[in-house]
Amino acid sequence: MGNASSMLTQYDIEEVQQHCNHAFSQQEIVSLYERFCQLDRNNGGFISAEEFLSVPEFARLLRMVDGLNFKEFVAFLSAFSPHATLHQKIEFIFKVYDSDGNGKVTFTDMLDVLRDLTGTFISEKQREQVLTDVLDEAGYTKDSLMILSDFVKILGNSGLKMEVEVPVD
Repeated sequence: MGNASSMLTQYDIEEVQQHCNHAFSQQEIVSLYERFCQLDRNNGGFISAEEFLSVPEFARLLRMVDGLNFKEFVAFLSAFSPHATLHQKIEFIFKVYDSDGNGKVTFTDMLDVLRDLTGTFISEKQREQVLTDVLDEAGYTKDSLMILSDFVKILGNSGLKMEVEVPVD
């Protein structure tokens, strides 16, 4: 598992599942391994910071933290606290989609995030269809301008879990 060119064994998959408290299925771990191998360009078994930042979804988050002071940094991470309210978590998600900070999220904004998340795994047409279907199911259209309260309405009963444990000695 250390070398990107090696095969992922059943033992490796189970070990990774245990390490991440079974947060991912075996198929998801295989998919993540394939993505890891794509990022590990020198096949060293590790991803460099440069390789890590080539992942659009991580680069998007890092743009959000660029230039933060300590208080802003902690406020940014607070959305991942087990003590954060559902509203705080939804507000964070809204900010990810509202990349220009104008308080409105367009179809294009959502498509940009979806493109970052899916990469080349699905086509642009498929992305647009998925997003159109999700919006339609939630009672919105491609022309809808969504604001924070729309995200609260859609995600408010979702059981959203976004938590990171901060180790304390």
